[in-house]
Amino acid sequence: MGLFMILFTFLGGITLSAQSSINGTLSRKAGTLETTLLTFLTGTMFLTVFIIFFGKGNVLGLLDAPKWQLSAAFLGTMYLLLTVMAVPRIGVIATNIAGITGQLVIGVIIDHFGWFNSLVIEIDGKRIFALLFMIISIYFIYKGNKRSNQETEAL
Repeated sequence: MGLFMILFTFLGGITLSAQSSINGTLSRKAGTLETTLLTFLTGTMFLTVFIIFFGKGNVLGLLDAPKWQLSAAFLGTMYLLLTVMAVPRIGVIATNIAGITGQLVIGVIIDHFGWFNSLVIEIDGKRIFALLFMIISIYFIYKGNKRSNQETEAL
């Protein structure tokens, strides 16, 4: 089962990158907020169908959840909005690496402190080293983007 979850997550990453690229391009014509709205409206329609056929039947149970847990919806919206804004300016790979690095940084912090009832995994040298490599990769990818843009403009 774990291997399937890794595969599903891998496929999710592929779809997220494709979505980022397509949304970034669409936002140039339709606008950032409009593109983000379209994504969420489409997602709402698909999820409504999935809830009807596969849901647990307790949508109102969301109202009983602690308010801080409902903030996840806002955080997801902000992530998508910021991604749609970034892709046309810095490209898909720089946007994705920066997003993944941000996820890893906050993930290490959440693990270290056990926030949100997560497993406590203390920060160690290996994790810090890995994060440094991710930050270095952002630098090189972004610098490569700037050089490619300058070369394209020179032609």
